[in-house]
Amino acid sequence: MENVFDAKDAQNYIDRINKLIPDTHGLWGKMTVDQMLAHCNVSYEMVYEPEKHKKPGSIAKFILKTFVKSKVVGEKAYSKGGPTAPQFIITGRRNFDDEKKRLIGFIQKTQQMGSSAFDGKESFSFGKLNAQEWNNMFAKHLNHHLSQFGV
Repeated sequence: MENVFDAKDAQNYIDRINKLIPDTHGLWGKMTVDQMLAHCNVSYEMVYEPEKHKKPGSIAKFILKTFVKSKVVGEKAYSKGGPTAPQFIITGRRNFDDEKKRLIGFIQKTQQMGSSAFDGKESFSFGKLNAQEWNNMFAKHLNHHLSQFGV
């Protein structure tokens, strides 16, 4: 798995994103490319712009930590057509260029902050994660959706 904290791997994600154009079509799923970029931004918004999203309550957080966390932060790739958490569902069209710019900025910021900034950092939904778990979550999600759109 790629390392989102490594400059070369982060640039690889950016290069893949830069291959997308506003009318790139997905190979599976229902999202448009602009919705996919906005969807990928949600993971980073929960770190850098947490006020945009409602935090799960204690019962929901317990369920997420118990039943979902290992699937999200583990190394096994996501399958096509898997379930999407409600806060990640993007309705309506988004501005392709704005979402692309935001995602690239989030990838660069995460890489520049480095793994030490994320080791033991509290996740919105899963409690404290180590740097490897943060990496897996970000890398796996990006790979899944960039592959979905053929890049």
